[in-house]
Amino acid sequence: MNSIMALLTGWGLDLLLGDPRRWPHPVVWFGRCIAWCEHRFNRGSCRRLKGAATAVLLIVAVFISTCAVRRLCASAGAVGAIAFDAVTVFYCLAGTTLIREVRQVFHAVDRSLDEGRQQVARIVGRDTSQLSAQEVRTAALETLAENLSDGVVAPLFWLALLGTPGMMAYKMVNTLDSMIGYRTDRYRRFGCWAARIDDVANYVPARLSALLMIAGEQSFTALLRFVRRYGRCHASPNSGYPEAALAAILNCRFGGPHYYFGQLFPKPYIGHNDRLLTTADMRRAVRVNRRAEVMAVVMVVLSDLILTLIK
Repeated sequence: MNSIMALLTGWGLDLLLGDPRRWPHPVVWFGRCIAWCEHRFNRGSCRRLKGAATAVLLIVAVFISTCAVRRLCASAGAVGAIAFDAVTVFYCLAGTTLIREVRQVFHAVDRSLDEGRQQVARIVGRDTSQLSAQEVRTAALETLAENLSDGVVAPLFWLALLGTPGMMAYKMVNTLDSMIGYRTDRYRRFGCWAARIDDVANYVPARLSALLMIAGEQSFTALLRFVRRYGRCHASPNSGYPEAALAAILNCRFGGPHYYFGQLFPKPYIGHNDRLLTTADMRRAVRVNRRAEVMAVVMVVLSDLILTLIK
């Protein structure tokens, strides 16, 4: 029951606060460590090996250090363990912040295209300087779908499997991929292991996210066929599934070629209805994300209750 209390407390804090911008955040520290390692080791020969060692050592270090800190907090009693787990869950979940950012993108692009481009650049890795208003809205909704998996379902999945140390280790995996897991000239060799580890860590959560998104919709079978058809139409083996689920629900088209770090990356389209996206679509997408998030939390709670009863 302590783990359920910690989960619900941390989740409640995320719903209430999101990611407070002026508070210290472990992902920021992760990013600084990754940036230091990349600057130090992504040069000369053996870049693939050095990138692999960097990724594995950082992930293991986060897992071990989280275990150690949690044990220290637990030594003060059950309250200490619950408090640590709740704070960890709060920091590892990103559902509220993501929704807030996507809403701001739609409001910004309604005011001006330049403002929309600047706002969406906060949440996507692609070059945004030449995006049209439609492409800005599309990028925001793609990110909303993809990060339902990365920012909510996957952390909860690893929490259920390995507790808060697994949840924190997953955040390091995801941060590594978001910083160095690109197929550009600079990161192709150094970041390839980070990208592959992220692919493995997100394999189940991405597909589970898609199922949770379409679970509350009418025509579930038709939506599932759409996801099975278009889920693999993505450069990532995972990101296409939640994106396909949202494209199916909204009856729109995602994907297509994009620029990253000045290089054009051809990507297949997800869906075929290239219609204009509106603020109403954003609101529906937010409702879909929130519903899937609630279902994911309920699944973790139920799994914990079942394990407790078995023991």
